[in-house]
Amino acid sequence: MPNLRELLPLVCCMSLLSCAQTPSSTTNPSSTAASTISTPAITAAADAPVITPAPMLTEAEFASCIQTFSADAKKAGISAPIIRASLGKASLSKRVLELDRQQPEFTTTFADYFNRRVTEQRVAQGRALWATHRALLDRVEQTYGVPAPYLLAFWGLETNFGGYFGNMKVVDSLATLACDPRRSTFFTIELMNALRILDEGDIAPEQMLGSWAGAMGNFQFMPSSYLKNAVDYDGDNKRDLWHSKADAFASAAKFLQSLGWLGDERWGREVKLPRNFPFLEAGLKNHKTLTEWSKLGVTRADNSPLPQAEMNASLLVPAGHQGPAFLVYDNFNVIMRWNRSEFYAIAVGQLADQIAGGGALLQTPPIDAPRLHRQQVMQLQAQLNQKGFDAGKPDGIFGPGTRRALSEFQHSQGLVADGFADHTVLKLLGIQSAPASN
Repeated sequence: MPNLRELLPLVCCMSLLSCAQTPSSTTNPSSTAASTISTPAITAAADAPVITPAPMLTEAEFASCIQTFSADAKKAGISAPIIRASLGKASLSKRVLELDRQQPEFTTTFADYFNRRVTEQRVAQGRALWATHRALLDRVEQTYGVPAPYLLAFWGLETNFGGYFGNMKVVDSLATLACDPRRSTFFTIELMNALRILDEGDIAPEQMLGSWAGAMGNFQFMPSSYLKNAVDYDGDNKRDLWHSKADAFASAAKFLQSLGWLGDERWGREVKLPRNFPFLEAGLKNHKTLTEWSKLGVTRADNSPLPQAEMNASLLVPAGHQGPAFLVYDNFNVIMRWNRSEFYAIAVGQLADQIAGGGALLQTPPIDAPRLHRQQVMQLQAQLNQKGFDAGKPDGIFGPGTRRALSEFQHSQGLVADGFADHTVLKLLGIQSAPASN
């Protein structure tokens, strides 16, 4: 376990970690959360990938670790009463360790992800809350330049509009993860920053509840993000991201502003592609101006022409050529700095648009897309690598690099090169897919 004094100079990741998970699973699972937190160690093999579990932390190891952290916290200037009320009462959470080591058995299809999050009920609730908090949200937009529909969309996805913050004691969660040697460095920083928040009096230790990984409040800030971005917007001399809507909205807007939010631009838009579209042009790393996309036959989803502008955009087809297509702009990349998931960023953008009065997707994602077990994704990645298409080290995560490699393989086979793992391409790679989710 690193000594605290060695960790303090480190620049900690200031992204948010959206780990609160409602009983109905409407929020974003931690495996897709935007953070430096990694998944469990995976040993890759083409035919039989093996996930190597790490040994569980013992009660004795935890007690010794807490003694060390208590001494380090005292040296760092944390008050003795806060140390006694927080670390002094910290408990090892076996559940946190289980969740930390847990990976979803199957990858999530875009249709399943999107349809569970951008719902008529959530849109209606977002519009109602906008009406309720309009004056406050207008003032926050004037201060930080982030329009209300986006803040409401983040709020809806992170905690179901404040309906579920997580019910675990943050100090217990962070102390457990900090004492676990697997990722002690990251969580030690977060634990000490949580103690600083307590020491500043923003929240009492028993009220500091959050996700299993320590994300807190209406917008699921990690402690480092809290210290850097939380603001006292209601003027009560506390930064309360649990109970103060003013503090929560303003803090989220300040965070987005710090990430580069452009207040006069949208996140992106749904578009329509022509027949025989060159799908190798898709992907976040491929940028063209709206004028150039227009020349390739791309239109708005309703067939009207795109604006003729030099504004750069990337094209995404998250459910393949039979699903919706999106042109995404700089603010889409800002959303992905909050949570590094294209699915999440599209959901935020679409939810914001619909809260603002826009309609649902004109091209709905197919619901019969194959579901892949993570070991099957690793097999796919290994097969692509063997065939000379660089999917990177097999890790079971179907990310942009894997999609690009798959797209190039599809192109070599004369298939639609959309980077989508449909039944045809899986069969060509010798991978048997699972039935589609309901």
